[in-house]
Amino acid sequence: MDSGTEQMIIRRDGAAGFLTLNRPKALHALTQPMDHAMTEALLAWKDDPAVEAVIIDHSEGRGFCAGGDIAFLRNSALNDGGVSGRRFFYEEYQLNHLLMTYPKPVIAFMDGITMGGGVGISQPAKFRVATENTRFAMPETGIGLFPDVGGGWHLSRLQGRIGQFLALTGARLDGAECLWAGLATHYLPHDALAEAKERIVHGHEPGGVLSALSVHPPEARIEGNAAAIRKHFASDRYEDILASLEADNSEWAAKELATLSTKSPQTCKVALRQLAESAKLTDFADNMRMEYRIASRVLTRPDFAEGVRAVIVDKTNDPKWDPATPEGVSDELIDQIFAPLPADEEWKPL
Repeated sequence: MDSGTEQMIIRRDGAAGFLTLNRPKALHALTQPMDHAMTEALLAWKDDPAVEAVIIDHSEGRGFCAGGDIAFLRNSALNDGGVSGRRFFYEEYQLNHLLMTYPKPVIAFMDGITMGGGVGISQPAKFRVATENTRFAMPETGIGLFPDVGGGWHLSRLQGRIGQFLALTGARLDGAECLWAGLATHYLPHDALAEAKERIVHGHEPGGVLSALSVHPPEARIEGNAAAIRKHFASDRYEDILASLEADNSEWAAKELATLSTKSPQTCKVALRQLAESAKLTDFADNMRMEYRIASRVLTRPDFAEGVRAVIVDKTNDPKWDPATPEGVSDELIDQIFAPLPADEEWKPL
């Protein structure tokens, strides 16, 4: 157990190391102590021959991990100029990178709400298990942040512009849709998870275990919209996407347009640029360096504190974005958000 926190249950069982998220009332949202506990355990297990695989799961409740500690980040933006918030991002991104480059198989059981920070700790895993309880989303455009924690890398590598669609709309996918999109590697019924973990604990190869216990998922609803997504979300220019949807008189296009009208125009433009840039990168560390540059700046821009106020604090869902329109978000502003940091402030992996 991490010193001073009950928020993570860290344990060894047979051939497996377990990182079990344990904040059920907060849907297991990540705090700094949780990030630290996971990082310490992963580093300790890296060269321990007794640990053959690492399992990331959660204790009770309907969340796998609903994101990061947003209240903490907003407090930092409002009260310390973003200093503690930037530290949070820096260390969280080191954890994301450690998972992405980990030398042993990591198995993430996404058996519940998997958003934001939860995406960041599950997508780097070699094996990503979806169930009938999975609800996957990157909803950051709704709170003026951006799809970080490696989101640029993971989303830009999905086929058919699905990643751009998810980044902009914050759409929620179920387990079957995650498997179809490539966000999950296996689909298991919730009732088979204990058996899967038990077999991995006993030293069975995780891929074989998960394949043996996999079931045929329900139909992936998003597949029916795949052609429309590929068509309307084809451009890396936000105004083009909006115009394409406006020119389509279908009910689906109207619904997506209505959804986008509630999102931060700044975040939408950041996300499109982020995914376009990330797709060109060959090293996950370069992606995280870029995302840290973005995070260190959008944290203290008006949209983040305002978005969290409207969606999470006051729950009025009436954010006043600044700039208020896509046209108001200049290329110069986006360039500033993506610009390199001073050398001594740039993000570095562990």
